[in-house]
Amino acid sequence: MLDVIAAICIFLGALLSLAAGVALVRFPDLLTRMHAATKPQILGLLLILIGCALSLRTTVDITTLVLVGVFQLATAPVAAYMVGRAAYRDGQARSDLLILDELNDKDERP
Repeated sequence: MLDVIAAICIFLGALLSLAAGVALVRFPDLLTRMHAATKPQILGLLLILIGCALSLRTTVDITTLVLVGVFQLATAPVAAYMVGRAAYRDGQARSDLLILDELNDKDERP
């Protein structure tokens, strides 16, 4: 039964990773592509790690998988934020697609 659940988790994680890859090609600008690269990719990786942990069932392997998941959760959003901010400052973001521009210094705030 655990092998079936593991296979389902791995399959769903692979589908999410594939969806993230397709979105990288299809989305129009850098900021939306970054969103597609970080959100479903991390969830897909976590599902794959859960599936691997369920199929391996040894303490050393599960500990390694947990460390991989924690480091991905800690580094991927921060890296995406820094790349997005640098791209915005460099003028790579399309301003016509932005709904709210909180980084624009030209706006006067009360």
